[in-house]
Amino acid sequence: SLLEKDKIDLSRETLAEAEKKGVKILLPIDHVVSSEFSDTGEVKVVGEDEIPDDYMALDIGPGTAEAFVQALAPAKTVFWNGPMGVFEMEKFAQGTLKIAQAMARVKGTTVVGGGDSVAALKRFDLQDRMTHVSTGGGASLEFLEGKQLPGIEALSDK
Repeated sequence: SLLEKDKIDLSRETLAEAEKKGVKILLPIDHVVSSEFSDTGEVKVVGEDEIPDDYMALDIGPGTAEAFVQALAPAKTVFWNGPMGVFEMEKFAQGTLKIAQAMARVKGTTVVGGGDSVAALKRFDLQDRMTHVSTGGGASLEFLEGKQLPGIEALSDK
C-alpha cells in the first residue's frame, strides 16, 4: 500500500485514542522489502522506520510475524481481513503463512473476510481450519461497523 500522507494525523489520533482507552494496537516492527515488485528484486529485512525510499514493503518481517503469532495464541475471537504481504510471491508469503497457521491454532472463533485472504488460506490449505470464511471483505467490515447490508436486510423478517 502506498503512504497516504493526508492520513498520518488521523493515524496518530487513532493510536492516541486507543492508548487512552487501553486498547493495544499491534503495528509492524519490521518489514520484508524489495527493490522491485517481483521475485527477482533485491530483498532484505528492515526495521519499522527503515524502509529505503527506493524499496517497497512487500511482507511483514519475522519479528512482526512472531509478535502477531504470540498475540493470536490466547485469542478467543479473531477477525482477519487482508493478507500480511504479497503471498502470491514465495519471497513475500511467510508473514501471511505464519498468521494463517496461527489462526488455524486459535481455540476460539476465527472469521476471515476478503477475497485475497481466502485465496491465501486456499494456497496454504488452511481454509477448513477457520470458523467462517467469506470473500466479502469490505462487506464484512461494514457489517462489523454496524452498517445495514442490502443482502442481510432483504433476509430480515420485517
